[in-house]
Amino acid sequence: MPHRKQSLALGALYIVLGELCFASMGVGIRIVSGELDNTMIVFARNILGLALLLPWLAHRGVGRLATTVPGLHLLRAGAGVAAMYCFFYAIAAMPLAEAMLLKLTAPIFMPIIAVLWLHERVTPALALALGIGFAGVAVILDPSFTDAGLSVSPVALIGLLGGVLAALAKVTVRRLSRSEPPTRIVFYFALIAAAISAVPLAWSWQTPSAAAALGLVAIAGAATLGQLALTRGLSLAPASRMGVFGYSAVVFGAAYGWLLWDEPLTLATITGTLLIAAAGLLATRATRRPARLVGSGATAARAADAKGSVAP
Repeated sequence: MPHRKQSLALGALYIVLGELCFASMGVGIRIVSGELDNTMIVFARNILGLALLLPWLAHRGVGRLATTVPGLHLLRAGAGVAAMYCFFYAIAAMPLAEAMLLKLTAPIFMPIIAVLWLHERVTPALALALGIGFAGVAVILDPSFTDAGLSVSPVALIGLLGGVLAALAKVTVRRLSRSEPPTRIVFYFALIAAAISAVPLAWSWQTPSAAAALGLVAIAGAATLGQLALTRGLSLAPASRMGVFGYSAVVFGAAYGWLLWDEPLTLATITGTLLIAAAGLLATRATRRPARLVGSGATAARAADAKGSVAP
């Protein structure tokens, strides 16, 4: 029992450290976006992230690269890159705490996609979680009624779309984990994501200044460290026990926003965070895999999901 408590505490520490890295990545995106377009930042994050991941992949051993599900790898990477475009845009254009929170809406949408695609069952607990989650989303979106009808911030909607796309990518990882080892999932995501994000550079290339180039390296480094920390944390303890610590990203985002840009922490952000966090935890527990799957397969799925985290 003491060993189990130690593993839970260490896992929580790694999760919090990972979210601090992701919030720091958000600071870098906000700063660099003053000089570079979103397409440049997403490409740099992917190509530099691939370069940073190669030593880890070489150490772990990718194994055979032949896959029988190339379409799923392409779907996972495409959804992940699209989510990055949405999140990076939201980070640059709205309060950092709110952008980090919209990044964390993926657990709310994952059960919906899993029900439609993987035919998972909707339990009463899951239905309750979804209701609470969408209430939190409504608080964050803060819709208003005008003469033209319902009005919602376009930037917030883009951030929310990122959550939907991230959920699609994560459910795809769940499907891939049935037949693919985690290192192969990570490898194909990094490779395909770099290739996809390179396409827009044909018409939008910008040569970064020395300061911006350093910022891009810092963004990729923070994202990679965050992924490694998240993977380690989820390997030490069940995701259902660690989920709450993921919302520390909002705390770090709020702290950075206040210290660097005088962004206030609003009651709406606090309320939305509590509702979405509660919904995410309920959804995670409601869709938790049976105990018989706990072991190498479940660990591989958790590791691949975290290691290939699409939001950053």
